[in-house]
Amino acid sequence: MSRTTLSSRRLLSLSIAAAIVGVGLPALAQQKAAPAAAAAAKPLQGQVVKLVRIDPLSGLLGPVGISQRKGYEYFADKFNANNPAGVKFEMSFIDNKLSPTESLNALKSALDQGVRYIIQGNGSSVALALIDAINKHNERNPGKEVIYLNDSAVDPDLTNSKCSYWHFRFDADTSMKMEAMTTFMKTQPDIKKVYLLSQNYSHGVQVHKYAKENLANKRPDIQIVGEDLHPLAQVRDFAPYIAKIKAAGADTVITGNWGSDLSLLIKAANESGYTGKFYTYYAGVTGTPTAIGQNGAGRVYQIAYNHYNMGGQMDKWMAEFNQKYNDDFYTGSTIRIFEILSQAMANAKSTDPLKVAAAMEGLKFTSFNGEVEMRKTDHQLQQPLYLSVWQKADKKYPYSPEKTGMTMVPVKEFPNYVSSTPTSCQMKRPG
Repeated sequence: MSRTTLSSRRLLSLSIAAAIVGVGLPALAQQKAAPAAAAAAKPLQGQVVKLVRIDPLSGLLGPVGISQRKGYEYFADKFNANNPAGVKFEMSFIDNKLSPTESLNALKSALDQGVRYIIQGNGSSVALALIDAINKHNERNPGKEVIYLNDSAVDPDLTNSKCSYWHFRFDADTSMKMEAMTTFMKTQPDIKKVYLLSQNYSHGVQVHKYAKENLANKRPDIQIVGEDLHPLAQVRDFAPYIAKIKAAGADTVITGNWGSDLSLLIKAANESGYTGKFYTYYAGVTGTPTAIGQNGAGRVYQIAYNHYNMGGQMDKWMAEFNQKYNDDFYTGSTIRIFEILSQAMANAKSTDPLKVAAAMEGLKFTSFNGEVEMRKTDHQLQQPLYLSVWQKADKKYPYSPEKTGMTMVPVKEFPNYVSSTPTSCQMKRPG
């Protein structure tokens, strides 16, 4: 059987509807309030839109993709009763094994089946391959354009030198997160010697680039005492790296690692007795909370557009998700994709990607962390970011991932204008 065939073993098909714009307005409540009026107001009632998410579901980083798949299933079910456009999304998942080549094969398979909306996130190397292939497809096939919805790939080039009219990013990019992270770090006098360690691909390289630039500008007294880039999802023992970090006298590690590469790094640090701090992008992702455990209290930080204790409707959803799947929801961009896509379709009164893309540009909407905007110039979502730290769960911050008894406690919120970074995008628009 082909690895990228949309088969019963590689793909889950389900009919879903996109989320309501405004997370604080549950779909069922909207339905009960005015069912007749709501039905009448939906311009595309019953139209079916196919989407495919291309991401790893196997290998060392497979657990991340599997958890995210559950998130898409859960929120599809949550919002299928009501969305502004009235559309029904038919969504499938393909395992790309984190390979750009496998991803391009999966894209071809999806296009052959008439899919016009592609979702991907894990791995900027995959994202760069997809954005190039989708650009070429759309140029060669007018009237059959495809939109690429990026939920997690954060290489800044994707909305700068490689920006595309057909690509929309819902996560904050590497430079945005580093801008916020170092804004906090400059206020921490105990940070004196920093070690940079990340995966050796576009995102990891960019983490190091922006860390060095930002620290030089904001805290020139901080020394970069070491730097390593390691193979993506191949290292099983990080003890040698921790030994180098300790030997360099680093009191702080900045890392862009995610999945097993972060879990195993933290595990090695704990086992070796390293007591320095970690500033991360993805400490809340599958497997890492367990690896941090009790020893990481007050030492592991995360910069992200959400955290475990957002409050309001999100807290209720996370508790229900955990009860249903015995897993933790952390990829909030899943919700935003449904929010903006369904609203754009309602505004455009069409599911045609050409018209939907135009309606998504510049769209502002209220999501789980306030008002966000899909910036027209580069299709990068502008959004608040949060710096959180690993601590014991308590009454104020009760959510405990992976049953660790610990949680991420917000330390600092950065509004849109702080986390925003400029773009060099020179976008070529249709027509």
